[in-house]
Amino acid sequence: MSGDPHKLGRGEIAPSERGPAPKRVVVAYGFWIFLLTDFIMFAGFFAAYAVLAKATAGGPAARDIVELPLVGGETALLLASSFACGMAGIATAAKNRFWFQIAMAATALLGAGFLALEAYEFLHLIGEGHGPQRSAFLSAFFALVGCHGLHVTLGLVWLTTMMAQVQAKGFRDEILRRIACFSLFWHALDIIWVALFTTVYLLGVAG
Repeated sequence: MSGDPHKLGRGEIAPSERGPAPKRVVVAYGFWIFLLTDFIMFAGFFAAYAVLAKATAGGPAARDIVELPLVGGETALLLASSFACGMAGIATAAKNRFWFQIAMAATALLGAGFLALEAYEFLHLIGEGHGPQRSAFLSAFFALVGCHGLHVTLGLVWLTTMMAQVQAKGFRDEILRRIACFSLFWHALDIIWVALFTTVYLLGVAG
């Protein structure tokens, strides 16, 4: 049926078009659904922060606690880690185990550097008496930024697992699927951080 290319009517379906979708398609589809639910969760955190940004209870506002040079360093490290992750993807396509490990190690080091600066930022704020219990604004701030940091931490655990699996088993099909999912996850964290950096830090200082 030339007018029914997707076989929605009574047209015959070729044998090659029958059966379940390939596993790579199923995995990719499922992981995109996971990422979308993660974005929805972060949207809730962003919405809560937007509502509570001015609820300082007489305490510090964003412009009083933000240290742009420090946060700029965090941003540079995370963006550089995303570039290194992209290089790992190129090494994966070339099935080059050595450069894959180098690129993933660089991704891990840069990601760990990002977390170290974020931990310093949090500890400094708490030490100054600006912990999450101080005001609704600070509760929303710690929840949003901390949730992103938790995702980066989980990403680093996943990353080291991928390195160990490639070292032990090479570039098997199932490992290639996991690497592709990890890359999507890591780059998604970059996108969320750019939105967070703009909304919380840049607009906070401007406000």
